[in-house]
Amino acid sequence: MPDRITRVTTQSGDGGTTRLATGEVHQKGDDQIELVGVLDEANCALGLLVQFIEPRYHKQLKQIQSRIFDIGAAVATGIPQPVWYAETESISNATQELNTTLEPLKEFVIPGGGHASAHAHVARAKVRHAERVFWRVANDELRSSGQGAYLNRVSDYLFVLGRVVADEEEMWLPLKPT
Repeated sequence: MPDRITRVTTQSGDGGTTRLATGEVHQKGDDQIELVGVLDEANCALGLLVQFIEPRYHKQLKQIQSRIFDIGAAVATGIPQPVWYAETESISNATQELNTTLEPLKEFVIPGGGHASAHAHVARAKVRHAERVFWRVANDELRSSGQGAYLNRVSDYLFVLGRVVADEEEMWLPLKPT
């Protein structure tokens, strides 16, 4: 396989444009570029989470990172791969397995609960943001690919993972009328 990135500094983006894998030039403020960017942010948040969480979760998290790169590639090329329903089922099963170790929730969880848990919640929020942008930006082919559902399930997984690894779990205390 040839090198994919031979130069990091190209200076071609200095004027506010960038080129997608298709060769198309887009404004950096374009919706499609925004989606690629928020997917990158989600992937970076996952990478940070890996640094703070027990190694037994690394394989699953790194697989999620690779799948988020796949989604970014699909957005950049317009060509989604036809494997997303199996990936979505796999992450759903992993979420259900983790969730069986937890007590049912009676209230919303306040994000935090220790370093690993807090980073899981940040990653969850970043993935949710990517999902929202995905549904706003994706063309029909991407929308029907199952990638949006996958992002939704990843955020569910990260929520449950945040609960599992929490040093302590604090619940929301709703404001009571006086």
